[in-house]
Amino acid sequence: MFNTEQGCQLTSRAFTQRLEVCGVEISMDGKGRALDNVFIERLWRSVKYEEMNLKSYASVAEAQRGLSCYFEVYNNRRRHQSLKRRTPSEVCEEGLKTAPPSGRTSQS
Repeated sequence: MFNTEQGCQLTSRAFTQRLEVCGVEISMDGKGRALDNVFIERLWRSVKYEEMNLKSYASVAEAQRGLSCYFEVYNNRRRHQSLKRRTPSEVCEEGLKTAPPSGRTSQS
């Protein structure tokens, strides 16, 4: 997934088409919503300081294995203070249980 703001260089057809051809999902923050990026920036800060800066990967494959393990722990085992000591997976499951059926909103 590629998360970014809606700058003209990032929304151009040439740029987005290149991502789509590579199978990359595009996620863009709303116009004028500078704080939208705070959550993804915080995640990448954690990845950088807790995983990548501590390891010296010998290959891309080794980096992929290391990051897969990191995200497994981060999402499924690590309790987050900001999530009331729950894991992101627990919060996601809880949201799915309370979400309205697909295609319907709570106001329908």
